[in-house]
Amino acid sequence: MTKTVIATDNAPAAIGPYVQATRVGNMIYTSGQIPLDPVTMDIVEGGIEAQTKQVMDNLMAVLAEAGADASSVLKTTCFLSDMNNFLAFNEVYASYFLAGAPARSCVEVARLPKDVLVEVEAVAYVE
Repeated sequence: MTKTVIATDNAPAAIGPYVQATRVGNMIYTSGQIPLDPVTMDIVEGGIEAQTKQVMDNLMAVLAEAGADASSVLKTTCFLSDMNNFLAFNEVYASYFLAGAPARSCVEVARLPKDVLVEVEAVAYVE
């Protein structure tokens, strides 16, 4: 088994002991992305919509570095700090999967890193 670390400057650098993504064979496993601006490393301003857009942009940047895109995603796990944001989150999230959404789990959690509103991780397949 060959494990390859995926890293890009187009997504936030890791803020802990992890990598942006790992590729094993044809599978890509991303770390959870939070709404950090990859240049400033600041949390984006705005509510759930702005934070979800940044999370998804970060996720797509990591996937692109691995040779994948939204259509490559098999499964996501989504973490919300408040399930009352579910509908607004879904509107933004869905706009990234125009060719069809992947399998997904979405849960409310007590707290996320840096007290953000949303975090998303993905598993993707590439040829």
